[in-house]
Amino acid sequence: MTSEKTDKAKEVLLTALVANGAGEIFELDGYAAVGMTGPVFAPLTVDQTRNLPYGSELMYLPDRKPVLFNINSGKLETLQENPYDPGEVIFPVAAFNSPGYVISRISAYCETRKSQPLPLFSYGAVGWHEEGFRSAVVLVDPEPRQDLRRMPREDVTAGVDRMRRQMPANRLRAHLDKCALTYGCPAAKNFFLGRHEAPLPTSKRCNARCLGCLSLQHNSGIQHSQDRITFTPTPEEIAEVALAHIKRVAKSVVSFGQGCEGDPLLAAHVIEPAIRQIRSQTAGGTINMNTNGSLPARLKSLFDAGLDSIRISMNSVRQECYDVYFRPQDYGFTDVIASIEIALARKKFVAINYLNCPGFSDTPGEADALVGFLQKFPIDMIQWRNLNFDPARYWKKMDAVASPGESMGMEILLQQIQAQFPNLKFGYFNPPKEKFHDG
Repeated sequence: MTSEKTDKAKEVLLTALVANGAGEIFELDGYAAVGMTGPVFAPLTVDQTRNLPYGSELMYLPDRKPVLFNINSGKLETLQENPYDPGEVIFPVAAFNSPGYVISRISAYCETRKSQPLPLFSYGAVGWHEEGFRSAVVLVDPEPRQDLRRMPREDVTAGVDRMRRQMPANRLRAHLDKCALTYGCPAAKNFFLGRHEAPLPTSKRCNARCLGCLSLQHNSGIQHSQDRITFTPTPEEIAEVALAHIKRVAKSVVSFGQGCEGDPLLAAHVIEPAIRQIRSQTAGGTINMNTNGSLPARLKSLFDAGLDSIRISMNSVRQECYDVYFRPQDYGFTDVIASIEIALARKKFVAINYLNCPGFSDTPGEADALVGFLQKFPIDMIQWRNLNFDPARYWKKMDAVASPGESMGMEILLQQIQAQFPNLKFGYFNPPKEKFHDG
């Protein structure tokens, strides 16, 4: 464990937050909150953080010990119990931040022998300052597309009822009902609210075995967060949902490839005719696909049918790191690259869904590799997404295949990439085609 020096004359520290066994979160006076990036631990300051974004959630981490900064001694301490109430066990507290915000530091903790893998969330560092929570994040997309304040449940329910009447026999619509009302999926809610981007989950299968798969886990000790779709919608069902959205929403987006499905390229046999049906009725709307890019030949046929844009998921642009996380089955990293090349050659809008984690994504080796990738493949956008996976276990897996190095900080990484590639869009959400080439 190493620590970074804190200039106390210039920096205001955040008060530490911990939780007791009942899950009650409270401040710990005399201690400052700490963030970690790999092996580096450092106190959180006001200038490194911002007010906790609306819709974020606080969590405590079981069977782990908080690492805090003792303000009086000026040293890091790993606590097992409340220093003001001996015998009371305390736990680290982390923030699961709202969409559009990139975590710059992980909540600092040490594992115990009882530690099991953490659930599939991201675990941002958080503290308290002047009557409010502050989180270590960087804003990359200010669009309020998934702002929960704009999604009153009564309005969502009314939209569900309306669509049930409009397409009563459509199984895809019924699946989205559950996504919106049971899982609280913001994308499904937007479909029923008639706004922004509508999801089109289609594929039951996947050819990757991602460590952090949200919809399917096999003997991992991790609970998936939502059920995968159990059927393959017909082209007619897909087109009906897509057209309902496109025809009533200006600058609309409809997207294949959601957290509740496998990879949509494995369902190209129904997606291609669905796209053709959509395009036979309207040239409006943006048809997007979120994919692992594993089957470039199938992607070609989808572009021919009218697919407008793709977003390819990557945790790293280095094959050895990609393979450890995605664990591809029957495809290789070269296929992913081939899909990007095909999309660029077709002049389609290309984004990468960059699953980032402080302590890895902002290390010199990964940053240099990203720069080299962007120089070779002039994609249009990086969607900076927080990796929803146990950070300590992720670092261990990445360190086994790549030299870790000391992280520069996500803020610096973002600044450097933007400076070197000024035309590269940063964001979180899939843009409509009306915004593909705006400034």
